Amino acid sequence: MVFMDSWFIPFIFLASIGMAILLNMGTNYFLGEISYITKAMAAVLQLAVTMDYSIFLWHSYEEQTMKTDDHKEAMAVAINKTLTSVIGSSVTTIAGFIALCFMSYTLGADIGIVMAKGVLLGVIGCVTTLPALILLFDKFIHKTIHKTLLPKMDKISRVITKRWPVFIAIFALVLIPSVFGYIKTNDEVYYDMSSALPKDISGVQAQEKMSGDFGMESVYMALVDSDMSQKDMKSMMSEMEDVDGVNEVLGLSSVVGRSVPEEVLPDSVSGLLRSDEHELLLITSSYHTASDEINSQIDQVLAIVKKYDESAMLVGEAPATEDLIEITNHDFNVVTAVSIIFVFIIIALVFKSFSLPILLTAVIECAICINLAIPHYTGQSLPFIAPIVISTIQLGSTVDYAILLTTRYRDERISGVGKYDSIRIALSTSMQSVIVSAASFFAATFGVALYSNIDIVSSMCMLMARGALISMAAVIFVLPCLMMVFDRPVCATTAKMRGIHKKEKAARLSGQSSNQSNNQNSNQNSNQSNNQNNDQSSDQNNSRSNGAGAAEGGRI
Repeated sequence: MVFMDSWFIPFIFLASIGMAILLNMGTNYFLGEISYITKAMAAVLQLAVTMDYSIFLWHSYEEQTMKTDDHKEAMAVAINKTLTSVIGSSVTTIAGFIALCFMSYTLGADIGIVMAKGVLLGVIGCVTTLPALILLFDKFIHKTIHKTLLPKMDKISRVITKRWPVFIAIFALVLIPSVFGYIKTNDEVYYDMSSALPKDISGVQAQEKMSGDFGMESVYMALVDSDMSQKDMKSMMSEMEDVDGVNEVLGLSSVVGRSVPEEVLPDSVSGLLRSDEHELLLITSSYHTASDEINSQIDQVLAIVKKYDESAMLVGEAPATEDLIEITNHDFNVVTAVSIIFVFIIIALVFKSFSLPILLTAVIECAICINLAIPHYTGQSLPFIAPIVISTIQLGSTVDYAILLTTRYRDERISGVGKYDSIRIALSTSMQSVIVSAASFFAATFGVALYSNIDIVSSMCMLMARGALISMAAVIFVLPCLMMVFDRPVCATTAKMRGIHKKEKAARLSGQSSNQSNNQNSNQNSNQSNNQNNDQSSDQNNSRSNGAGAAEGGRI
């Protein structure tokens, strides 16, 4: 309502996107199941990343209505133009979500598939249901038109382009501590999923009760061969109980007591802890899940059970979390690399350039680095999944801001406008769209970040909300300055821009030679004029001299 030019058009946007969200959530039925984390974030995330498409269509439709009185014809042209621009914009967003599918941890694929599907449905809704709704309520929408509250961005764009060394210096100063904080944040993530749950739910309260009354911070299990002899079983359990932090090891023999022969136990009792292949041992620990102490304890316990049974396994939350710690570092590197490669290729194909993908991707990656550095300096510990997911979502969703500005800069340079003016025009014309887009992303995710009491959902939404604003600032204040620096290599490595600097140099040389020619002609004309004047004055002097001599002779 604030940034658009109609009080009613936001309701049309929400109605159209709401239909796409319902379609997305409904088609999740065919996936069999989705995680509660995906369900909690999918709607607001789809709203955040697809709102731009609705804004593009509305602006295009308004532009066409000024050219024709036939609103259906205007909408047809607007749909055609919007579809072309939206496809390019949505592909990078979809690529970012698809990159999550390369995670070993299947939550990534869960979020990636649902959200990639959501973006695709959002694009389809933008060119089908949204145009129909706008035409249906067209008269009412135009009755609620108001003056756009965003001011023109000409002055600030001039300041940024004129003072570009200052902004690059500020960016460099911010980036140095951000890299340090970024590394520390990745080292300080937590893996205990129970820590992400509200403290007032029954499961968390029960865990705290067990910890306080019995010193049991975690419980995990060992599966060993059921044919192991009683002697070896007792020896193994004794060694396990000697490990630091192990409170007790419970097996079938320890539960029923040594005085009761196992042969007399009914299957209903022995079947609780023994099957045909395995016997189950319960291990209670005084160490908290995902701590360094319990990870060390698990390694020692596993070494003991492997000594007696090579096929033995440790199962439960604590051993699974230790495995998770090992695979998430791999997942983070893979997802980051895949998302960068996907986005790089897409930008390279869109602009037919080698340098622009590097420039645009680097700017957004620096924004991600700043975003993920903030939790370290604020003392916040993130769930392990948050940095992995944010690194690809922020790249895929906000690189569109950079593409929008770069497209206008490229068009201006191709049309013959100079470097400074091209960047200034691109910035002033794109800034409003970037601000509205980032503000929409922020608004959609920030509310969930404040409302949700599930830390993993709240943390990820807060990172996305803050990331949208940081990416916006990077595109507005940093990208134009980098274009000022790298204009020459960009022109040299981008299709349709090659030769621009040669033409400008030739034009300058032509102008200089023209000036020199003009100066020479001016000097020649001046010399000729001076010579003529000198000759005339000489003739006049001679004439006066001869006249004076004749007069003198006459008097004599």
